[in-house]
Formats: sequence, C-alpha cells, structure tokens
Amino acid sequence: MSARPSIFISGAAAGIGRATALRFLHEGWRVGAFDIDSAALEQLAGDVPVNFYGNFMRGELDVTDNDSWCAALARFAETTEGGGINVVFNNAGVLCSGDFTATAIEDHERLLRVNVQGVLAGCYHALPHLEAAAGSRVGARVINMSSASAIYGQPALVSYSTSKFAVRGLTEALNLEWQDKGINVLDVMPLFVQTRMVEGETTPTMRRLGVRLAPEDVAETVVRMAYYRGNRVHWPVGGQTKRMLLASKLAPSSLVRAINRWLARA
Repeated sequence: MSARPSIFISGAAAGIGRATALRFLHEGWRVGAFDIDSAALEQLAGDVPVNFYGNFMRGELDVTDNDSWCAALARFAETTEGGGINVVFNNAGVLCSGDFTATAIEDHERLLRVNVQGVLAGCYHALPHLEAAAGSRVGARVINMSSASAIYGQPALVSYSTSKFAVRGLTEALNLEWQDKGINVLDVMPLFVQTRMVEGETTPTMRRLGVRLAPEDVAETVVRMAYYRGNRVHWPVGGQTKRMLLASKLAPSSLVRAINRWLARA
C-alpha cells in the first residue's frame, strides 16, 4: 500500500479532472482517476509520464450510481495507506444552456443527477475512507466543483446554476458537520473554463465575460486547497470570479441583480 498522500478524482478523463490528475502526479501523490468515459481514460493513461505510472490508477465510475461509487472508492482505497483517501475531488459535471423551456426536461433532470446527486453520493460514500485519512500528515478533505454560477442565478444556465447552488449549500453544511471528524469540505468556484463542456456554448454572459481560464488554472487552485488547513470554504478561481464574489458580499442585492441582468442580456 502506498504511503503517499492520495486523491480520488471523478470526471478525471478530460478538462479540469485530467489537468488535476496530472498536476497531482507531479506533486508526488497517489492518483485515482475515475470517469464514465473509459476511452478518454485510456488516452489520459497514455499521457501519464512513465516515472509516475506506479502512482496512477484509472477506472470507470458512473457518479449517479451508488454501487459504482462504492466499488470505485474501495478499489482505489486498496492501494492507499490504511485504506484512507486524503482528498476526494468531486469534479464530474455536465452542462446544458439556453432558454430554460427550450431544453428538454430530461436534460435538466440528467444534469441535476450528475451535478448534484453525483456530488452528494461522492461525499456520502467516501466518508469511511476520509475518516481513515483524517489523522495523517496531509489530513482529509473533500473538494467539490462549484462555479461562479453559484454566486447569483444565471439566465440561460438555469439548471446548471441551480446545481452549483446545491453544491455550495452541501459544501457549507458538511464543512460544519464534519469539522469534528477532522474532515475539511471546500468548493472551488471558477468562471468559464476552456474545456469541451463550453465548446459551442454562446450564452450572453459567456460572450460578455469570455472564457479566460484554462483547466490548469483550476488544477493549481485544487493543489493549494489539498494542503489547506484553515477555515476558508469557497475558493474562486481567476480575477473575474474573485471580484464577482466580493461584489455579492459588499454590494446591495439590487445592484448585484442589475449587474447579472446586464451580463445576461442578449
């Protein structure tokens, strides 16, 4: 069993998950890369440097299926010290955009299953492995993928924004509930990131603000979060998101609404 610190990543085959997996391998961590896309996982495995391959595991995971979660976590924990997992990065997510009723209700429902149920299940089933790692040098934490869309509800991203508000609430609640267990629960909040998920998307907000972040920017923040021991819960990525989050705290709610209405105007 590896004595290295360990991270389990959902949605690891592409984009932010892929960048995070490679970044943590360079940090010397034991990395479990799990995704529903087995072909993309094979491509990721092919890009892992040979000298890091002994610290890399890949496997299939359907985040909407509880049995799949249990099997994936158990398989990875068999390779870690004492069956503990230092970090669970709930990264898997999907996006649908456009007018709310122009999108099929089944697509909204699928998004919520992946983005909300998937994160909730990841936290729920990972708890025994996090508890096993809580007393280690690195400690134990959950990092949930939230978004700048959880700062104020976004037109044309209605169900996505809804899902990220749910992740934000889950993170805040578990951050308090699991504190006495020695488990820190945090979320990372980027704006638009240059991944396949935003390819072809042209919401008004995206056109006004642009897509300025790369997956590596988020991965770098996740690395800092993995070692963090303080009380900070929400981690915005990039200057735009930091300013938006600050404005939401300091500005009157009417002004925040007006700004978001202008951003979303066609």
